[in-house]
Amino acid sequence: MFGAAGTLLNVSKRAQNQGKPLRYGLDPWDQMMLERDRRLTGHERGQSTEPLAPEGFDTNSVWYTEKIGTPI
Repeated sequence: MFGAAGTLLNVSKRAQNQGKPLRYGLDPWDQMMLERDRRLTGHERGQSTEPLAPEGFDTNSVWYTEKIGTPI
């Protein structure tokens, strides 16, 4: 029963990651690249071969949603 549950969990996680294995031990650079890929393709694990970014890519960054100079 434990083997079946583990296999189903692994299949479920791979299906959510477009058939790729899970990533462990991500550093800030990896997380930043995952966020960039999500903004480019709509999925964290997706990659694009287009030489130009899609329309609106330059303005959909999380940095533009933060208020500058807010008192703590």
